[in-house]
Amino acid sequence: MVKLLEIKNLHANAGDKEILKGLNLEINAGEVHVIMGPNGAGKSTLANVIFNSPAYKKTNGTVVFDGQDITNKKTDEIARLGIFMSFQNPISVEGITVFNFIKASKSKIKNAPVNYFDLKEEIDKNVLELEMNEELSKRDLNVGFSGGEKKKTEILQLLSLNPKLAILDETDSGLDVDATKIVSKGIEMYKNSENAVLIITHSSKILEHLKVDKVHILLNGKIVKTGDRALINEIEKNGYSAFKGENWWGIQKIAS
Repeated sequence: MVKLLEIKNLHANAGDKEILKGLNLEINAGEVHVIMGPNGAGKSTLANVIFNSPAYKKTNGTVVFDGQDITNKKTDEIARLGIFMSFQNPISVEGITVFNFIKASKSKIKNAPVNYFDLKEEIDKNVLELEMNEELSKRDLNVGFSGGEKKKTEILQLLSLNPKLAILDETDSGLDVDATKIVSKGIEMYKNSENAVLIITHSSKILEHLKVDKVHILLNGKIVKTGDRALINEIEKNGYSAFKGENWWGIQKIAS
């Protein structure tokens, strides 16, 4: 298997507070990983630290993506290498349409012009698959969009940009049952044997419609347990309190 992401002993602070406390994680091409944990465990922090958000400071550890050390790379460089991140609360941008935003992003990643008609055909097809309003791609990015429209728009970006690794942070947050199914469908449309998905969530709803390879429990800045899909049921039944006593620093092998 091709190892896409390898995180070793990652420590990171927000100001003077340590949030990540020795986190280890490996993701191979072709896999869907899920990180679950209670609020404040460090799930969203991990996503932002991978992208070197200025709000956080790495104090130890390494992040390697597709064979390259990205620990200290700039955010735009990391994105160009092929990592995509969706947000819990996507921002609105006036003056830039969804279509033009995707077109500019794709051009920057490819470092070459993007054919307008080819991109329009691709976006129109994906808009139809995601059951989106056809006018959304013509409107300013997320301006006046509902929560569901914002999340679908991010999946539309994911399909168009086609990164090697998609980090989806609370993509199901605020979605109703039907919208959750459509977002899951979009993730399945993106997924193939050469890319990977990391889903960060505290809910299992979006996972009901996805094939999941590994589930990680993140508590107090560390991944304390890794398992297969059965771990989701264990969390739903017992909550996270059952794992608070885990003294575990590495990635456990999935139980056979």
